Amino acid sequence: MQVKGHVLKTYWLEHAWLGTHVEPGVALDVATDDGRISALRTGAETPPPGAEVLRGLTVPGLANAHSHAFHRALRSTVQVGSGTFWTWRDFMYKVAQNLTPDSYFALARAVYAEMALAGITAVGEFHYVHHAPGGVPYADPNAMGEALIAAAAEAGIRITLLDTAYLSAGFGEAPNPHQLRFSDGTADAWAERVSALKSREHALIGAAIHSVRAVPAAQLATVARWAGERRAPLHVHLSEQTAENDACLAAHGRTPTQLLADHGVLGPRTTGVHNTHLTDADIALLGSTTTGTCMCPTTERDLADGIGPAVRLQRAGSPLSLGSDSHAVIDLFEEARAMELNERLSSRTRGHWTANALLTAATEDGHAALGWSEAGRLEAGALADFTTITLDSVRTAGALPRLGAETAVFAASAADVRHTVVGGRHIVRDGAHTQVADVPSALAATIAALRG
Repeated sequence: MQVKGHVLKTYWLEHAWLGTHVEPGVALDVATDDGRISALRTGAETPPPGAEVLRGLTVPGLANAHSHAFHRALRSTVQVGSGTFWTWRDFMYKVAQNLTPDSYFALARAVYAEMALAGITAVGEFHYVHHAPGGVPYADPNAMGEALIAAAAEAGIRITLLDTAYLSAGFGEAPNPHQLRFSDGTADAWAERVSALKSREHALIGAAIHSVRAVPAAQLATVARWAGERRAPLHVHLSEQTAENDACLAAHGRTPTQLLADHGVLGPRTTGVHNTHLTDADIALLGSTTTGTCMCPTTERDLADGIGPAVRLQRAGSPLSLGSDSHAVIDLFEEARAMELNERLSSRTRGHWTANALLTAATEDGHAALGWSEAGRLEAGALADFTTITLDSVRTAGALPRLGAETAVFAASAADVRHTVVGGRHIVRDGAHTQVADVPSALAATIAALRG
């Protein structure tokens, strides 16, 4: 159908989560020229003629606000034995050393396809493997970042490339040999390189400070200024480990949060990732500046980081988003569920967030943290990014459709995703990726190649 110059495609949603409740029988008109929802009609008891039928529960596309794509190659390998975050990091360095632009493209394409199969329509890629081994720039200094942008395009999802400043091994320490690939030497050199990257239809360019230990305090403002001038998202690993807090206090006499505040890093376009070990003053600072919090519960418990004060942060004014981080699993329903269940274990009380609030963190607020403010909602004018989960799997069967949000958060998994639509285009149809023919084989092959 063509209306006022727009070619329209209609989707009929058997059940749709509209942010506050589940509505049965919803028709979505999508303008195929701009990939936006042009109209939403409730009360459509049967599919309109010619409509694409999506049976189950349709929600806005999920936003994976924190990803390190190459960490997917660590899955299972780092589950052997015990160890700490710091021994886990040694395994990560070994994988990073083997990456090339070509191998990173192949791996990220498969990882992003896995995300699409899990209902994820946008990813925030916290990208710090910039250069060749030894720190020598590629002929195109942004070859690795461009590989990730191209991989997302082929996998059919949106990406915010959070190009990361990573300049030192610790407070006052030069990069170690593994970290030379990550470092541009100075924040000014980082800014010059990143300025050559350009946004495109499916990709936004943002910034990241790896951590306060990896960017000298005097150079934090340079990264913050670069992001501020472009109104770009700015993310930072924050207080994931108590060892970082202790080292920051020893070096600067203040917490990492206070250090970031002193150098103009905090603010509504900034997201702290993890925010695990915070003082009362830290929480007040993050909340009063509306700095976001990205929780990554599966990684945080996999690495024994601890349980962050997400409830207190949100109450203080810090918007919550979710990420799969190291990709121990890629399942945003699990991340949403874990945030609530972790809090229950910690507090021994239930019901800190409603299912609607947890889905909002996984959708609208996650997209906002990545700069995609026009995504994450099912409404006219929004980007036509959405995903459908089945309501008749062994996990979801039997629940009342009106409790679809509760089913999605507390019972469903990524395996229940049947359809993923990005910009009005079917990327996953009936549980199969439409652009990457065999995602498991692609993952197995690229990971095996990296392991040598």
